[in-house]
Amino acid sequence: RRAVRVAMAGEAPISLARVEPQNVVVHPIVLLNAVDHYNRVARDTKRRVVGILLGEISRGTYDVTASFAVPFEEDERDPSIWFLDHNFLENMHGMFKKVNAREKIIGWYSTGPRIRPGDIDIDKLIRRYTTTPAYVIIEVKPVSSKIPTTAYFAAEESKGDGNPPQWTFKHISSEIEALESEEVGVEHLLRDVKDTTISTLANQVSSKLSAIRGLQEHLEEIDTYLRQVHEGRLPMNHQIMYMLQDVFNLLPNIGVEELVRAMSAKTNDMSVAIYLAAIIRSVVALHNLINNKLLNKERERMAEDKEKQRERDKENAKEKAKESKDAAKEKEKEKADTK
Repeated sequence: RRAVRVAMAGEAPISLARVEPQNVVVHPIVLLNAVDHYNRVARDTKRRVVGILLGEISRGTYDVTASFAVPFEEDERDPSIWFLDHNFLENMHGMFKKVNAREKIIGWYSTGPRIRPGDIDIDKLIRRYTTTPAYVIIEVKPVSSKIPTTAYFAAEESKGDGNPPQWTFKHISSEIEALESEEVGVEHLLRDVKDTTISTLANQVSSKLSAIRGLQEHLEEIDTYLRQVHEGRLPMNHQIMYMLQDVFNLLPNIGVEELVRAMSAKTNDMSVAIYLAAIIRSVVALHNLINNKLLNKERERMAEDKEKQRERDKENAKEKAKESKDAAKEKEKEKADTK
């Protein structure tokens, strides 16, 4: 009864079995919907758009398989003033439920690009429909090589100073996954976006380069955090330290002789393959150059033959014109002699 009264009063119902989200999996269709929503409503503006995430929850993993846009307005001067059409939300959720009853409201998204002061209040509104909603910020104009999603969830946090706990957003991991059918659809859509003149090898190299840049950004972020902890500007988070320790433990021991030999052999094999590929490319380029030169010579010869044929035709035409003039003069002379 108390949960029903709280929900009717506009606050989130209290759930005894409250499971905090651990990971958010976003599917490509959700990203496409968010980009389309932004381009239709807030393109070339500083506004952001808000929508609802649909999917399933399993052992703390939020599998976001669908989404829909929601009418949303907020005051740029006062972030605490905003409007979200929850009647539209309920109607759209009812229609989605008729199509797929397994997809439930599991969170909401915005195009950010960062958390705003009014997001806690919006999250409280979303908690009318789900106990622990996930909040995903989708970057429609990514400026780095990281994945364009950042996930959070709201939780009460006490600072231990005697004040009552406050609601704040906690960061959780997010990833992008696609089913086989979604991969086919994305590849079909990207046909008009990708440059077909670039070979598959160039695409693979650019993907590897983008991944290395992302790794570099993460390493720089870790370095900045450790420096700030060492200087005392940030408190130590033992969970982060445990994760970093696991990362260092998983690194290979480069001092082992067998590993050095194996890496050297692998590097030599790759270098030989690259060297052979360079030689083959040079031979093919020379072959094409010779063929091109022969083709140009053939075209020049054909052009010269055509030019000579034109000159011959002109000379023949002049001779025919001269003969016709001579014949006309002879006829006139014969007529004069006859008279």
